[in-house]
Amino acid sequence: MQTMNLALKRIREVSLANKIILALGMAVLTGILAQVRLFLPWTPVPVTCQTFAVLLAGIVLGKYWGGISQVIYVSLGIAGIPWFNGATGGYAVIMGPTGGYLLGFVLAALFVGHVTDTYSWSKGFYQMLGIMMFANFILIYLPGIIQLNIWFSLFKGSSLNITQLVYAGVMPFVAGDAIKIVSAALIAKAIIPK
Repeated sequence: MQTMNLALKRIREVSLANKIILALGMAVLTGILAQVRLFLPWTPVPVTCQTFAVLLAGIVLGKYWGGISQVIYVSLGIAGIPWFNGATGGYAVIMGPTGGYLLGFVLAALFVGHVTDTYSWSKGFYQMLGIMMFANFILIYLPGIIQLNIWFSLFKGSSLNITQLVYAGVMPFVAGDAIKIVSAALIAKAIIPK
């Protein structure tokens, strides 16, 4: 436990060049976990494991660099690196049904890193669980379902009502995200210095 706390402290105190490398590493991890996916027939948004990496980025890299890692992930994906789900990349992905979730990744990593770096009360397991639940279910899902609705309006010819949006853009992911959030909170509890 002490060794993990020391390792996290050292990660946070490295040089700028090393922080950039670590942020790129978390972006790569997000891209790898994006390839672990499950398609459901009633939604164009697949279930992936990338939110696990997003939440850990905020914990491991802190208030700025966690978010920067996700900016790197999204920016390089838009530039064409095929590391969005299904080994896709390019500007079309951000305009597609999953684009809002990708933008939410930046918000979530920034929020988790900021709260855990700024407030000492956030270090407990249950507090971390609450922080990550807010980041996941509000900061990722809200832009996600907004973009999903825009996509349905523009490309499918009809807007979804709130029930349909929740059914297509939230409900399929809740159980898996709960597992990812608990796992990330357990890891965070183990590595964050008191």
